[in-house]
Amino acid sequence: MADSAASMKNADHTYAVVVDGGRQYRVMEGQELEIDFRHLPAGSEVVFDDVLAVSTSGKLTLGKPKVQGATVKAEVLGLVQGEKIYVQKFKRRKNYRRRTGHRALTTKIRIASIKA
Repeated sequence: MADSAASMKNADHTYAVVVDGGRQYRVMEGQELEIDFRHLPAGSEVVFDDVLAVSTSGKLTLGKPKVQGATVKAEVLGLVQGEKIYVQKFKRRKNYRRRTGHRALTTKIRIASIKA
């Protein structure tokens, strides 16, 4: 709660809320984050057109449902493997046990610009 209150006092930064892969991300310029896997080489550009909200110098613009003409551009930094997730199957009294692992691929990006 204190972190959100402190961030609201410093309202001169620009941020946007974008949708990608069914998830919403609050992004700022220079921020690095991991999104769902995309088959793109490092150094290429990703453009997010589904922008739900943009805040510029304390002025918040909300979309209905999207902000018209707003885009967020990001640079692809590379592919990253996630942490290993174990999947276990078990049936009691049947001597049946299976354990498999999975590491999902994600794409790491850096937000380059936010255009309202």
